[in-house]
Amino acid sequence: MPAGTTTDDPTGAVIAAWRAESARLVGALTRMTRDVDLAEDLAQDALLAALEQWPATGIPDNPSAWLMTTAKRRGVDHFRRAETLRRKVAELEHGRGEEAEVPDLDDQVDHIEDDVLRLVFLTCHPSLTPESRAALTLRLVGGLTTAEIARGFLTSEATMGQRISRAKKTLALARAELELPTGAERVARLDDVMAVLYLIFNEGYSATAGDDWMRTDLVDEATGLARMLADLASDEVEVLGLQALMELQGSRTAARLSAAGEPVLLEDQDRTLWDELRIRRGLSVLERASALAASGAPVGRYFLQASIAAQHAAARRAEDTDWRRIATLYDVLAEAAPGPVVEVNRAVAHGRAHGPDAGLAVLDAVDVSALGASPLPASVRGDLLQRAGRHGEAATAFDEAAGLTRNEGERAVLVRRAAENRADATR
Repeated sequence: MPAGTTTDDPTGAVIAAWRAESARLVGALTRMTRDVDLAEDLAQDALLAALEQWPATGIPDNPSAWLMTTAKRRGVDHFRRAETLRRKVAELEHGRGEEAEVPDLDDQVDHIEDDVLRLVFLTCHPSLTPESRAALTLRLVGGLTTAEIARGFLTSEATMGQRISRAKKTLALARAELELPTGAERVARLDDVMAVLYLIFNEGYSATAGDDWMRTDLVDEATGLARMLADLASDEVEVLGLQALMELQGSRTAARLSAAGEPVLLEDQDRTLWDELRIRRGLSVLERASALAASGAPVGRYFLQASIAAQHAAARRAEDTDWRRIATLYDVLAEAAPGPVVEVNRAVAHGRAHGPDAGLAVLDAVDVSALGASPLPASVRGDLLQRAGRHGEAATAFDEAAGLTRNEGERAVLVRRAAENRADATR
């Protein structure tokens, strides 16, 4: 019986089993049918059957196996009906029956050990846009409903439904297969998969729009998918680094909001609220990644970012943070994965490690136009100017950032910091 359910809660058992097994169901059924849309329909049929039957018959001893068996039978029935129809059409057209038999579909669905990983690669197919990859991954791998995904990305259910439907059609047109890519293609596709998972995590960790600073449901879903990916690709340093990064950053979730619901900056957080279990899990995964790196495996952005997050996790007080070490890690990250966001964060690290003028020097070299209308550069500039005692300029920068953000919680903090600096400037 799934964890957290009781014999008196068949609906809860169905939901728990679905959350735990939907990706394996859809993956196995996609292998069986070679049609992701049909696979999802069959899995949904099994879900509906469970919702109808378990309250009357009781929760089966092995709910996951029950769902799989039911979905498999529905799939076999579907193909038998299709085969019967094809034979009848053939008889009408040619006056004779066909000798072809229904393939042994039972065997095809029994080999599911790699199907979840294959499904993740399928939903992150290069023919899809990053937004469509994220939506389809949450739907087929995460098991979320269209309404849940729409809420996460602040769009309507109808819009999200259309996006998911178009993504499935695109996969069909691209003749995308449920097969693991190999060689250089696998490396490239794995990068796409990790990018999608981190996109989902970041959207939950620091929402780009809306009233809420965080959406913990997206953080939890992305972390769960990263754990799954790490289980399936346990010899990939970057995959382990991605999970470690999400565990360590996610450990701060309870401390990132004040009682009033406002964002709390890292150095102001109550670190006793950090999730020790997630920290230990993150450090453990990072240790495994470090061992692989020490044996010669290449490292990249996720491993290095996780290493930076581990430095924060190790500091029990903000003033204990080893900013010089973090600045050095950002220098390495800037070499391994250059980009404007990395440079802005490097400016923060150098500002803390070597003084605000050092941070401003890094920031001045950043092409902020590459970040579009992001409030990040202006908010970092405001912070560095404030630390340099240039309060008037800091107020202007915070005002600029507040005008750019689309998140109400972030805007409230930026407006307050602008007002505080204006007040300091007049003293």
